[in-house]
This record gives sequence, C-alpha cells and structure tokens, in this order.
Amino acid sequence: MSTRPVTEDDLHGLVDLRLDASRQAEVEAYLTLHPEVAARVASYGSQRAALREALAPIAEEPLPPGMQIGHLVAARRRPALAGWRAAAAALLMLGVGGAGGWGLHGLATPVVQERAQGIAALSQQAADSYATYAADRERPVELRADSRAELVTWASDRLGRPVTPPDLSASGYRLMGGRVIPTPQGPAAMFMFDDDRGTRLVLLTRGMAVDRDTSMAHHARGAIDAFTWSSEGNGYSLVGALPPTALHPLADEVRRQMGRV
Repeated sequence: MSTRPVTEDDLHGLVDLRLDASRQAEVEAYLTLHPEVAARVASYGSQRAALREALAPIAEEPLPPGMQIGHLVAARRRPALAGWRAAAAALLMLGVGGAGGWGLHGLATPVVQERAQGIAALSQQAADSYATYAADRERPVELRADSRAELVTWASDRLGRPVTPPDLSASGYRLMGGRVIPTPQGPAAMFMFDDDRGTRLVLLTRGMAVDRDTSMAHHARGAIDAFTWSSEGNGYSLVGALPPTALHPLADEVRRQMGRV
C-alpha cells in the first residue's frame, strides 16, 4: 500500500471524483481513522452539491441562437463587415455580452449563497454528521453524557449563545454526548442520542446567516430522514434512520424544548 501522505489536494480530489481507484481507497481509509477530517470533507461535499443544484437551471438553459455552432460557422464564412459597421457590431456584441454576463452574475450569486448557507445546507451537514459519527462504535462523541456540563459550556462558548441538549428520555432516547464540529458557516454543536435498541439520532445546531426563521421541513437522503428548521437566527436539524412518522414527533419535542433556551 502507498505510504504517501494524504494532502489537501487529495481531499478535494476525492470530493470532485478525480482520484484513481487506488488513491481513492487510500484516502477513504485515512478518513476512517481521522473523523474530524472526514467531517470537513463531508462539508466540502455539501458545498459542491449545493453549488451544482443552484447552477443546474442555468447550465440547462439553451444557448442563444448567436452562440450556437451552426450560426458561428456561417458567420465565419460570410465576408467581414466593413468599416464602422464592423466596429459598431463588435461594440454592440461586447456590450450585450458584458451586460448579460453581469446580469446573470447578479441573479445567480444570491441563489448560490442562500443554498450554500441556508436551511438546505444545514440539513445536509446534519446528515453528513450522522453518516460520519453515528456508525462509529469507538468514539461517536467527543464528550460523553457524564461530562454534560463541560459539553454545554464548550458548545455555548463556541457558538456564542446558550446551547443545551434537549431531554428526550420521555421519548425513549438518552443523551450519549456530543461535540463541536466545523461548518463553512462557523462552528456547530452536535448532540447524539440513542435508545435501548441502539438506534441513534443526531441533532445539529448552528447560527444562520440566511433562512433565520423557517418552518420545519422534512428532507430524505436514502435511509436517513431529517427535520430541519430555524428560529431567531438559530438553525436545528434532527437526523436519524427512522421513518418520518417516528422522527417528526421527536423533532417537535426538540423544537419545543429548544424554544425555551
């Protein structure tokens, strides 16, 4: 097996699907041993997916007639416009192209920013955190439930607001512990819960620059379901491998308790 160190280029190559099969296996093995790096790579994937989703409608638009290959070939075969007519046509094309491009920039940028920072991004980050940590049987959390006071202080200090894990014991779930994880929008607090059957849930919360007050929305990603919402600039996403009918009441209870913090 190769002993080459895993570099930042390798991490981005994994996200962009540019690694060969051998190097991909090496990088994935490295991430298995370094969950904090795996979480960062997962956030890269979230940003990539949000950007692709935001720009997909633009990429699928048909080319203007003047940009289509048949028109360009025909134009090359016609005699060039003479004198001032040629200059005027060139200036007009530059003006329209520049204005159109800048107009497109103005339309696309807010959409990209919103999707890369808003409620959809939070839901994806929570799902990524669940996928990274819920399956970890050795160290799924940084601080365990018996260090709850230390966990609350840590999370509150990093997020700049009081952050307290909800009590889901009446619903059959106990706090396992949690950790602070990085996101492109700043630190987020992750709390993990489980029941007597080993079913795990992840709650992720962070500040919201956009989508500061949104109603609860359901997101499904394969076998993982999430309910995500925000209130007064604080976002929350509860994730688990449960049917929506079972997860939704738990999310309602989390929202009720977090609203009192």
